[in-house]
Amino acid sequence: MKQKHCILIGAPVDCGKRRKGCVMGPDALRTAGLAEAICALGHTVEDIGNLVPDGTDTAPHPNPNVYALAENIGWTKRLMQAGPEAAAKGMPIFMGGDHALAAGSVAGMAAYAQQQNRPFFVLWLDAHSDIHTPLTSDSGNLHGTPMGYVTGRSGFDGYPPLPARVDPAQVCMIGLRSVDGAERAVLADGAAQLVDMRRIDEEGISAPLQSFLQQVKAANGMLHVSLDVDFLDPTIAPAVGTTVPGGATTREGHLVMEILSDSGLVTSLDLVELNPFLDERGRTANLMVDLTASLLGRRIFDRPTRSLQ
Repeated sequence: MKQKHCILIGAPVDCGKRRKGCVMGPDALRTAGLAEAICALGHTVEDIGNLVPDGTDTAPHPNPNVYALAENIGWTKRLMQAGPEAAAKGMPIFMGGDHALAAGSVAGMAAYAQQQNRPFFVLWLDAHSDIHTPLTSDSGNLHGTPMGYVTGRSGFDGYPPLPARVDPAQVCMIGLRSVDGAERAVLADGAAQLVDMRRIDEEGISAPLQSFLQQVKAANGMLHVSLDVDFLDPTIAPAVGTTVPGGATTREGHLVMEILSDSGLVTSLDLVELNPFLDERGRTANLMVDLTASLLGRRIFDRPTRSLQ
């Protein structure tokens, strides 16, 4: 695979929900050897360290359940700026941090694609669609809203204006298995490509992914991949506060990443919702590193054997 210059962006976002621990995610990925795994594949790595959110003041929200609104907006602003800056030099890899960070990472990369006069696509690997708004969220946890924000839904008062709206028809969500009624109503128009676990059980994971990638390739699009730990089954990836049984297996996860690697279409990546406080001897952090390596060219014959000692 063509050599890439990967820009590691630490985004210790821990305000998208009330359960703490994702603040440790970027450093756990570093400890698990993310940079070393990437370099071993012949790529180069630049780690710019952990960002901090922009300072932001905001009025109280009409939904009293909304949690840490100002901090979430501050992170969105900062990551919207950091993404295009990194993309000008290489492939941004946003190390989270909870999925609220995608409001900034995806919006920033959409803006960069617009600057390059190229269509922008998003592959959302997640148990959840995260297409709520602060007004519709019962929990008020804003890690459930980034897709709502980037696709231009109303209700994001105080957030920065979108430089470029993400077209839902250029979004594919794979791994869905926990989508509430309000989100189903938004997704009912059929614009976004939705692949739930039943469809994967019946058809396999390759066919719908390949179909989406053909669309990206035909458009000469830029592809952002947002990988949530809860895309994976909690028996293999326990370090997440939003576990939903019945997720992707280790092999399905690697197959997705190998297909993406073969396509050569991925231009940016989120690694989100890793909560090391909930992990078992680093197994989830190690798996996220291994999946990233598969995305960047590692193949099954090259995969290392991991000792339990």
